[in-house]
Amino acid sequence: MFDFEKDLAKIDGWLTKREGSFLYEIAKKVQPPNVIVEIGSWKGKSTICLAKGSEAGHKAAVYAIDPHTGSPEHHQKFGKIDTFHEFRLNLKKAEVDHRVHPFRSASQDAVKSFNSPIGFLFIDGNHSIKAVRADFHLWFPKVEEGGIIAFHDSWHSDGPIVVSARALLTSPKIKNPGVVDSITHFEKVFKNNHGDRLKNILFLTYRSPLGAMSFVDSHLKELKILS
Repeated sequence: MFDFEKDLAKIDGWLTKREGSFLYEIAKKVQPPNVIVEIGSWKGKSTICLAKGSEAGHKAAVYAIDPHTGSPEHHQKFGKIDTFHEFRLNLKKAEVDHRVHPFRSASQDAVKSFNSPIGFLFIDGNHSIKAVRADFHLWFPKVEEGGIIAFHDSWHSDGPIVVSARALLTSPKIKNPGVVDSITHFEKVFKNNHGDRLKNILFLTYRSPLGAMSFVDSHLKELKILS
């Protein structure tokens, strides 16, 4: 049974309980041969949510892609870092290391040799517009129809905001957008229709305030639990 507080309490990361539960539930639905791909793992908090969901569902493989040297944001806070050892240790403690395939490389390098069909793509790497755009455009073609794409920090970081908004406004292959705290997610389809495109546009008009309110509410609830 997945318990966000118990399973992840001692792991550093920026993930709310609702975001963790969302990752768990989506991963639970992915059926092989489709796989789960995470871009940006940090110390494994979100990776464990994905792996626990996979274990409870159809046991799809989880690929965790991260050079483990941190993003520019991390360097500003922590300086030079290497999180790989702690990442692997956290997966082992959570007893999901057998489900996760780490790619210790940049997203743009890992994609070159990646051929598995993707059922769930979670983008949470470098948050610059250039990096998020590259992650999305390189990996989106590998997502199967019916697969889910999700961006973390999609209402307060420039890259996820701009790239997810542009995709929702212009792509003929996206529908059913939603938001869970700071995660924006949508479904890949062969071709959306006029109604789908209108819903995508309308979604963007309320995403930021809805996400902000949801995020604050989530943290207030967590503080009440801890107090």
